[in-house]
Amino acid sequence: TRPRLWSLHGSSVLQQTPAYIMVQTNQMVMLSCRVISSSTTRIYWLRQRKPPSSNNHHEFLAFWDSSKGTMHSEGVEQEKIAVFRDGSSFYLNLTRVTLEDSGVYFCMVIGSPSLTFGTGTQLSVVDILPTTAQPTKKSTPKKTVCRLPSPAIRKGPLCSPITLSLLVAGILVLLVSLGVAIHLYCQQRRARLRFMKQ
Repeated sequence: TRPRLWSLHGSSVLQQTPAYIMVQTNQMVMLSCRVISSSTTRIYWLRQRKPPSSNNHHEFLAFWDSSKGTMHSEGVEQEKIAVFRDGSSFYLNLTRVTLEDSGVYFCMVIGSPSLTFGTGTQLSVVDILPTTAQPTKKSTPKKTVCRLPSPAIRKGPLCSPITLSLLVAGILVLLVSLGVAIHLYCQQRRARLRFMKQ
């Protein structure tokens, strides 16, 4: 019998989200594979490790079967990988991820005579998540404005009525005093002249 030849191709039948995700070590990550217009009952999950790993081929991890549930590949930590289904979406759940888990994850459907792959999700596992640096705002120096002191403007009348009346009264008192003094001086002079004539 002639051996069966499989053709590999990607298709919009399997849509994976997200396309890229970065997580910190020892965290959990969930990858999604949505089946579009297909009645498949079995979804396979594979991983292509990130170069320059020696295992740069597609590594079979697990598959989900409608009657058996999650079936793991040999050598895979079963408590770390779980596959489940929710409607037309299939999920790969990874717990306690390590740096070695970085790579591209594909969901796959085995047809006849083709293997249909999903669009792929690139997983990057890091020890410390990078922080987004906030753009520094350039501080513009404030311009110093020198202002000359404005001359004081005196508003209102220069002399109030009370001031004027006081000034007039003072002048009148001076005039009266002066008149009295002249009158007394004249009387004293006349008295002396009379005395001298006698």
